[in-house]
Amino acid sequence: MTIRIVEPATGKLLRSYPEMQSGQVRDILEKVHRAFLDWRARSLQDRAGPLRALARLLRERSSAIARLMAQEMGKPVSQGAAEAEKCAWTCEYFAENAAAFLRPQAVVTEAARSYVSFQPLGVVLAVMPWNFPFWQVFRCVAPGVMAGNAWVLKHASNVTGSALLIEELFREAGFPPDLLRAVLLRGGPEVLSLIDDPRVAAVTLTGSGPAGRAVAERAGRNLKKTVLELGGSDPYLVLEDADLVLAARACARGRLINAGQSCIAAKRFIVAEAVRERFQELLVREMGVVRAGDPLDPDTELGPLAGRELRGHLHEQVSRSVAGGAECLLGGEIPPGPGACYPPTVLSGVRPGMPAFDEELFGPVAAVISAGDQDEAVALANASPFGLGAAVFTTDAERGERIAAERLEAGCCFVNDFVRSDPRLPFGGVKESGYGRELSAFGLREFTNLKSVWVA
Repeated sequence: MTIRIVEPATGKLLRSYPEMQSGQVRDILEKVHRAFLDWRARSLQDRAGPLRALARLLRERSSAIARLMAQEMGKPVSQGAAEAEKCAWTCEYFAENAAAFLRPQAVVTEAARSYVSFQPLGVVLAVMPWNFPFWQVFRCVAPGVMAGNAWVLKHASNVTGSALLIEELFREAGFPPDLLRAVLLRGGPEVLSLIDDPRVAAVTLTGSGPAGRAVAERAGRNLKKTVLELGGSDPYLVLEDADLVLAARACARGRLINAGQSCIAAKRFIVAEAVRERFQELLVREMGVVRAGDPLDPDTELGPLAGRELRGHLHEQVSRSVAGGAECLLGGEIPPGPGACYPPTVLSGVRPGMPAFDEELFGPVAAVISAGDQDEAVALANASPFGLGAAVFTTDAERGERIAAERLEAGCCFVNDFVRSDPRLPFGGVKESGYGRELSAFGLREFTNLKSVWVA
């Protein structure tokens, strides 16, 4: 079987790769397992050296990395270069801080000495999506290699070139040649069968709810640890006292990054009715001036969606929402021409029961929802099966912090800013957005054995 990569901007075949056979995959897994047995015995200082070298390579190759992402999944090169830089920063952060995060923690008991140590689990299977082809991988692997684990990467098929480049960069940085290896599989049964292999110690997946359920079920059957980062329908609350210019700018940026193809993108804008009309005007203006075009053009801010099938599903969600009573204030029409472009779109009058409220919209579509007061706004925000990110806009910072910290059901809550991941903070969700955490000390320890040691 062949994996075909179609360029989203043009609809043309970019390149093809042969899918790996089961024997090849098992051979790779054995090599990765052997690499782990060596790597886990190395000091943290020895682990940090290649990770710092990897950060340098990411910066040196950022233009080529950005171009590859633009070709494979449509990300504008300016955003691709920023993604490479974020990966480099994350590598440096964990190279610098892993020793402190993994330092044994003393516990006072009757023993002469007792403490908790953090030991690597082994080979981790990483099942990764296409929307952030480098960042999704590095945010779990950078801390994971410092913890002493090895990695088998099953990337989304349409970013196969990115998967192979990541493998190459790890090797060039001085990691053992088989510490991270990519397996070229379409997905489905072949991936699930890898979870059965005793050499795989744990699984991390970023992707859809159905994929997360399938992986969790198979891993549970094998009693293996999983971390799942799944979908999101992030609510942004715009209260009656918000700075509307700031809010509209942040909301538009949070909605349009990566053409809106992000689990943690701003999606539902729950606005106090007293300021809704003015906020809508500002949001339409901010969404309408974004520069759409060729993702290889450095001036492009909005590239195409990753494929025409994805665009068709998004447009069907928009159409059903409008048929259900939503008003389209901007966009909402499939443009002519090749590729998978979709315009910035703003829907008003969105209510529960509409796809724009109930489902995840993976594209540049903003849903504006009216709320009578703060309590209704919070209730509407939480009336979702998802719980990844959320934001609050208000000039009363203490009020916003109380809502963010105490009332919103999400793993990441921001006040007066759009939600994004940061290596210094744990990242992950609740409810159907998954479980477990990536990044920070908490994420680094997810794939470790918290071992109690008692010395009498």
